[in-house]
Amino acid sequence: MQLISVIVPTFNRDSVLLRALESVVKQTYSNWELIVVDDGSTDASDKIFSEWANKPALAPKLKWLSTGGNFGVSRARNLGVTHARGSWLAFLDSDDEWLPEKLAMQAPLTRSFKWIHGEEIWIRNGLLVNPPKKYKKSGGRIFSNSVDICCVGASTVLIERGIFEAANGFREDFPVCEDYDLWLKLASRYAVGFIPEPVVRKFGGHADQLSTRFAGMDYFRCKSLTEHLENPHLSNEERNHVAQTLIKKSEILAEGARKHGAPWALRL
Repeated sequence: MQLISVIVPTFNRDSVLLRALESVVKQTYSNWELIVVDDGSTDASDKIFSEWANKPALAPKLKWLSTGGNFGVSRARNLGVTHARGSWLAFLDSDDEWLPEKLAMQAPLTRSFKWIHGEEIWIRNGLLVNPPKKYKKSGGRIFSNSVDICCVGASTVLIERGIFEAANGFREDFPVCEDYDLWLKLASRYAVGFIPEPVVRKFGGHADQLSTRFAGMDYFRCKSLTEHLENPHLSNEERNHVAQTLIKKSEILAEGARKHGAPWALRL
């Protein structure tokens, strides 16, 4: 049973942090370590973690790290990886909750795949919602689907450490869409394993979600897509899809800049 390093980045989530951490402890797969990376919280997160972690049987499996400031989720996740001992990495956002069989269902697929994801249960403002059809998940060669939309949930993934590091981890210059960027890199080279059953409860609708705080997220998607115009791991069809998507998104960004004076849309 291989060691899986679980990385939980957090920033001012003391009201929900323990829910995420408990969902790791309750995994039926037992060979894990849990690394919580605080990105400059000013709430009681560190105190809550210290009190919760003060259990002899649990303490050896836990680490608390700090980025030393508020640098973003990419820096926090990447820092966690540098302190990880496992050959496989799993990420859990501090506002989400794993289902108990998450790691146990995914671990057998590590014999066939270098990264694995799974289905999600979406809860928004306390209510169960059905994800739009465009977010339908699948396994295998998912590059084209990953161009169209971020179709892998960060809290569902299990990734071989070697391919994560070869891809240089999450881009720290991306305040958002850092997951979209990494999934594109991985999907261009590797088929992905897929668990067609829910492995996580994903909570949304709260004000501190990154996706609700940034306008013009397609700017970062376009930056990511430009790197794949000459990606040798793509088929001609996939490369053409990248080009057409880049044109379409760039036109939308340019129109937004003309209407709203958004300077970020002119720097691509």
